[in-house]
Amino acid sequence: MTLLRKFLRTLLLFTWNQALCCVFAVVIFASMAITKVVTIPFIPRYDLILIICIITQILMVRYKLETVDELKVITLFHIIGLGLEVFKVNMGSWAYLEPAWTKFWGAPLYSGFMYASIASYICQAWRRFHLQFHGWPGAAITVTLAVLIYANFFTHHYIYDFRYVIMAALAVVFIRTSVTFKVGTVQLKQPILISFLLIAFFIWVAENILTLFGAWTYPDQEGAWRLVHWGKVTSWFMLVIISIMIVVQLKHVKYKLQQHEYDSKEGVRQL
Repeated sequence: MTLLRKFLRTLLLFTWNQALCCVFAVVIFASMAITKVVTIPFIPRYDLILIICIITQILMVRYKLETVDELKVITLFHIIGLGLEVFKVNMGSWAYLEPAWTKFWGAPLYSGFMYASIASYICQAWRRFHLQFHGWPGAAITVTLAVLIYANFFTHHYIYDFRYVIMAALAVVFIRTSVTFKVGTVQLKQPILISFLLIAFFIWVAENILTLFGAWTYPDQEGAWRLVHWGKVTSWFMLVIISIMIVVQLKHVKYKLQQHEYDSKEGVRQL
């Protein structure tokens, strides 16, 4: 009975922390659903969603659900995601069919927040679950892979799609990498590739819900909504890897800078 109680307590705490990590994503989901049935005069739906996202971001920092450093990372992801959205929309990969004042070359500005919500989740999970990576590859390897993955999102429209080649390389590079995380006093461990795949799968599930709400529309959904092709899981898999790579590298850079600052202060004290 004690073991069962401990398991249930750990599961409840895990679920609660996961919910806190997903606040930004939940707000986006809710805004999609609400604005589908509730309209405000003179404010197009996409613009209203953008306003909600900005207010949410401000409130999360104001009430310390996110730190200023995390906001910087999230802003970077917003820019990266918006750049990808603009390109994909103009290549006909998907479309935003509704009008908006804040459309940028066919992509509404709120679309960058969908990528930012992934970064928000990763940053908060890092802090709330005390993530530690073991066997993480060197910076040269991860940066190279991140650049190749992001570039392939663009170049596959013109040349061969190297996603499966890149995924094979990722499997080789990360096969021995694992992540440990704490839920209360319980520490758990999981292969990092499993983590990548699980996050990608749940984003794909979320994508199906978002397209149902009209967040964007794939060409085969214009006549009637249908399930997003399962192959999109591979795209999210690689995007999740980019996201985690960037967060890990930025965390490492910040740690080195803090360590350098500490060593400098110690050196001054010794003098």
